[in-house]
Amino acid sequence: MPAKSTSASDQRARAGRISATLAQLYPQARISLDFNDGWQCLVATILSAQCTDERVNKVTPSLFEKIPDVAAMAGAPLEMIQELVATTGFFRQKAKSLKGAAHAIMSRFGGKVPARMEELVTLPGVGRKTANVLLGHVFGQPGLVVDTHVRRLALRLGLTKAKDPDQIELDLQKLLPTDQWTPFSMRLILHGRTVCFARAPRCESCRLLPDCPRIGVKVHVMPKGGAATRSGKKQ
Repeated sequence: MPAKSTSASDQRARAGRISATLAQLYPQARISLDFNDGWQCLVATILSAQCTDERVNKVTPSLFEKIPDVAAMAGAPLEMIQELVATTGFFRQKAKSLKGAAHAIMSRFGGKVPARMEELVTLPGVGRKTANVLLGHVFGQPGLVVDTHVRRLALRLGLTKAKDPDQIELDLQKLLPTDQWTPFSMRLILHGRTVCFARAPRCESCRLLPDCPRIGVKVHVMPKGGAATRSGKKQ
């Protein structure tokens, strides 16, 4: 219907403006994990679950020194892997995923990390988020990463009504050209870390404000003598 078509067109145009503004703010759109190849990227991304990238980057040098490649990980004792990744949290499950992924890559993919979404998600510990990181940063394919920051900002910006990460990914894909999928998601993550915080977003200094409906952000109005803030406290 015409009204629906116009609405979809407006939504794409707004997403385009948001993407352009983010590109100005964060021209270098790259994941902050350190890695040299596809296997290291896979390992680092698995370890980053419920852990900061900074912490992962402190753990991986020693891990890759002692367990340098897929074959070594497949053959390493589980207890050794657990000890090396312990400080990233949930280390037992992560160690199990790393060893399982390595074994699957060796047995089913000839020791090489697969380059297709359909194959990546069959590996232990790998969901669409991790697979999209590899597609976008290793294999040069469109990959739209939906982490906790992308999920929060996509909802707050009104770019989706979904809460399921897979549906959010599909909704954002419809709004942007494929070559923007990876950089857009990386820039949303950076913006979520530096400006659009979960509890106290810095809306007053946000460059996205003209295109942001601020869905879910509560603005408290103070009585005379006090400035309005999101927390209701004077500044």
